[in-house]
Amino acid sequence: VQLGERGGGLVPAGASLRLSCTISGRPDSQTMGWFRQAPGKEREFVAAISWIGGSPSYTESVKDRFTLSRDNAKKTIYLQMNGLKPEDTAVYYCAARPDRAIVTYAADYIYWGRGTQVTVSS
Repeated sequence: VQLGERGGGLVPAGASLRLSCTISGRPDSQTMGWFRQAPGKEREFVAAISWIGGSPSYTESVKDRFTLSRDNAKKTIYLQMNGLKPEDTAVYYCAARPDRAIVTYAADYIYWGRGTQVTVSS
């Protein structure tokens, strides 16, 4: 199973970016999501969504600015990030787990992408 991330980059505060993540191989994942890790900090949950249905789940700090969506046919999830802030700067990782329950602990996800850098300048 491989997770291929795209997107990221350097943008000014208030700008938008879209990240995408495609799962390939023999995916048995039922839930996919995004985590992020800033320098010197632990990896934190950003958002996740189930392939089966239901609404995405977000961490509080991004709830009104980020939107997570999925394309089941393409096995791809998209994280639309609007109103970016300097505190959003981090490496963003795509993750997947073989259970439909959306959880926020990184240890519960077994498949990971390599990460993509998002830098927001002030």
